[in-house]
Amino acid sequence: MTWLVVLCAALLVVGATLVLSELRWFARRPLGERLRPYVACGATDRGRGGVLSVESFREVIGPVSRSLGERLSRLLGVSEDLERRLERVHSPMDVTGFRVRQFGWTMAGFGAGALLAAALPFPLLLAVGLPLGGALLGFLVVEQQLAKASQAWQRRLFLELPVVSEQLAMLLSAGFSLTGALNRVANRGRGACAEDLRRVLGRVRQGLSDVAALREWAVLADVPGLDRLVSVLALNREASDLGRLLSEEARSVRADVQRELTETVERRGEQVWIPVTVATLLPGMLFMAVPFVDALQVFAG
Repeated sequence: MTWLVVLCAALLVVGATLVLSELRWFARRPLGERLRPYVACGATDRGRGGVLSVESFREVIGPVSRSLGERLSRLLGVSEDLERRLERVHSPMDVTGFRVRQFGWTMAGFGAGALLAAALPFPLLLAVGLPLGGALLGFLVVEQQLAKASQAWQRRLFLELPVVSEQLAMLLSAGFSLTGALNRVANRGRGACAEDLRRVLGRVRQGLSDVAALREWAVLADVPGLDRLVSVLALNREASDLGRLLSEEARSVRADVQRELTETVERRGEQVWIPVTVATLLPGMLFMAVPFVDALQVFAG
């Protein structure tokens, strides 16, 4: 177990150095680096920190953690692209930043497992498996957090689609253009659809057409109801009664939401009967066991 203690001590020293390097009272920047932003020739040259700092550690470990994280996530069955999921939930982190954070949690899990294996008298196989299990748990915790955030965002979009569809139908029937209707819903709304529509309008201002930006949103969101809504909105220049088509689509999406709610209620109603059935069967089995045991004693006698 000596190697585990040495490894944990090394990880603790490196982690403490990285944490303390961010504190101004511990790692005070040199005078030249503090004056560099105020010099004309060096205003754009920012200091990279010391030999061992958070910036240098991120630059070194970023590409490695990104490649290893992608391979491990594919090995664990995660097929969806990480950049797509981060963009879906409007995360401020990029892929490299997320993988570096995931690597930090993995090393923390490895260190916790190694400390536990060194502190308690486990068998050799379990002592070796504890650090690996802790590292895998740390990796999966961060991955599961992003997966839950992505599913929650898709759920919010699905629930908000009927209201957004009806709002677009009313605005288009009132004479608004498609871009004007999207702009009004995005500026007035406060939900997930409104936030995504603000990004869609940003893509339109970058040069994309409104239909192309909407289709890009549908591919990113990966919600079946949104695909149908975008398909209807794509008929803006071809259909004259687009408001009526959007109203029908809103009713269709609301019917899907109601159908899913009915299935959830029925499933929970069935789950209620599980403890009732168990509570009924146990006394019945006890009453049946008494004459059965008595009959066995009679035959044995």
